[in-house]
Amino acid sequence: MCGGVALALILACPAPGTAQSVPTGPFTTAGGRLTLSGEASASIATSDPGYFNYSNYDSELTQEVRVDATAALRLGRRLTLLADLRLQAPLGEGSWSVRPYALFVRVRPWTDRAFDVQAGLIPPVFGAFSRRAYGTDNPLIGYPLAYQYLTSLRSDAMPASANDLLAARGHGWETAYPVGGTAVNSGLPLVDGLRYPVGVEVRVGNRPVEVSAALTTGSLSSPRLTGSGVGSQLSAHVTVYPTTGLVLGASASRGRYLERSVLDALGLKTQGPQASGGDPQASDEGARDTQQAFGFDAEFSRGHWIVRAEGVFSRWEIPRVQPPLIDGPISAFAIDAEARYRIRPGLYAAVRVGRLDFSDVTGSSGPEAWEAPVRRVEAGAGFSWFRNVTVKGACQWNWRDTLYNRTEGLASAQVIVAF
Repeated sequence: MCGGVALALILACPAPGTAQSVPTGPFTTAGGRLTLSGEASASIATSDPGYFNYSNYDSELTQEVRVDATAALRLGRRLTLLADLRLQAPLGEGSWSVRPYALFVRVRPWTDRAFDVQAGLIPPVFGAFSRRAYGTDNPLIGYPLAYQYLTSLRSDAMPASANDLLAARGHGWETAYPVGGTAVNSGLPLVDGLRYPVGVEVRVGNRPVEVSAALTTGSLSSPRLTGSGVGSQLSAHVTVYPTTGLVLGASASRGRYLERSVLDALGLKTQGPQASGGDPQASDEGARDTQQAFGFDAEFSRGHWIVRAEGVFSRWEIPRVQPPLIDGPISAFAIDAEARYRIRPGLYAAVRVGRLDFSDVTGSSGPEAWEAPVRRVEAGAGFSWFRNVTVKGACQWNWRDTLYNRTEGLASAQVIVAF
């Protein structure tokens, strides 16, 4: 049923008119120094009552309209200014959000060497998917679990005990905690695939080995536009090209994910043995607010096939406040693999499978995974109407270890115009 819906969503599109009616590529002006381009997409899907595709922008990724306008201004042989302005709104609503997705300067001190420095609102160096999250580079409509699925952790609030954390299990789209901001808000993914951090990046090398390192604000799951109220992050990525068609990568990062307001509130709540549950160390736990992550990514292409896989292991430290204590860091591991097969020019089929697992914490009822494990399968197809117009249809199946909304299937469609 779901596969038939996805195929019908593609075949139901009207036949193309004249190619001259659609922009054919980037626009260059100012003597070739300024290049303008962009991408507009609209996605629609059946109901998602389990919020499996919910994002930290309070919208469904499968139910939105998005426009990216990009510009690259070459100020000389060694200096380029790059910008990406993103407009985004839930489908059928007029509440547009407008924000700079990327805004940075790239400096190449030596034009004959593979070395550059980027500063500003920069693309992350961790992992691979963030750099191909645009609709034309994503063969399906959903995102990998590691880059989108919201856990019950928050950067502006935190649980006081293991019981608080377990009570929020499986409710990453609406979580409330007693420490910090007490209002209901959405949680954090392992890797935020929708925001770029502010900082400085250095990239060295090309093929066969490329190394990137960055110092940015926030953390992998909670990047920030400013350094106010947040810590900093160090991250690095190594890419190796061992042979034609094969790309291997490894990543690492360490950053502070809790906002300063939470640590301030924590300091008030942990004054004295009574508030800290009798733990004399509780008042010194404010430093336990880091996220550490390690990842791998791989891509293999040959003939009509492109196969990709990416894994992310993340651990968060949570200050201990009251019993039952969250004793030690909590962790999560996500792995996603996808394959795309080009059936004929302009037409492809794709599938992605993913799983997301979590470590145990011990509450009053005994040990339990601190967040509900998730499994996902998404399959679909895409057709390039013109060279820069793509129509996609997909079906997605989700499984989650919770009492309600344990399983869910949805069909989705997307139209993308690149210019």
